[in-house]
Amino acid sequence: MTPSADTFDKLNWSAIASQLDSEGYAVLPRLAGADGARRLAREALASNALRRVSLDSLDLGRGDLLYFSAALPQPWAQWRADLYRQLAPIANRWNEMLGMPYRFPADLDEFLEHNRRAGQTQAQSHLNHLGSDDYLALHQRSDGEHVFPLQVVALLTAPGKDFTGGELVLTEQRPRMQSRPTVVPLGLGDAAIIATAQRPFKGSSANYRVNLRHAISRVRSGERIGVELSFHDAQQAANDQHAFHLDT
Repeated sequence: MTPSADTFDKLNWSAIASQLDSEGYAVLPRLAGADGARRLAREALASNALRRVSLDSLDLGRGDLLYFSAALPQPWAQWRADLYRQLAPIANRWNEMLGMPYRFPADLDEFLEHNRRAGQTQAQSHLNHLGSDDYLALHQRSDGEHVFPLQVVALLTAPGKDFTGGELVLTEQRPRMQSRPTVVPLGLGDAAIIATAQRPFKGSSANYRVNLRHAISRVRSGERIGVELSFHDAQQAANDQHAFHLDT
């Protein structure tokens, strides 16, 4: 079973917001369910509507990204709209803490209209399809005037059974400190809300802006399929790499 809007409404968003504030990510266990996750993976890989881009061609790793069009298929479109509604208040609070004047509207369609007016029309939500020795390098999707500070990743195959390796890795750079790496444990059907590029960090005297990137470590065996839902679109560009900011 895949989650309904009612499922999202019943999540403990106070606890989720607290973890996002402290860690920059929050795991939503078994959000898609095992059977639902496998079905979604099969349907996506069988679709002719997804645009396949090689990670090697982007100098971003090995494997493939399969991009959805601007009109996401179900249930991803509903996931995206329902999750945005819950995350917009957190995003607005983060902007306020960082002294940023922009406030995200309550409705995803209205926010995407703001994107279009700013020239952001390139859809970013996609599946990642990684086989043995494939990986996704550290990066962030922060292209454009309107960048939503949160995104959602989900795992559609089972670690330890369908693949080994392939961990979701986050790095966070705090002021005057070394980058802090974190491995986020995901199981089949789990999702995680992660910071897109920046988030506030409460210091002893002020809120600081910290920089974040994420990656998928090398798949040692098998086949790893995941999904990444972005709430903002990127600037339209001939080269997909323009949508990424890589770790250098």
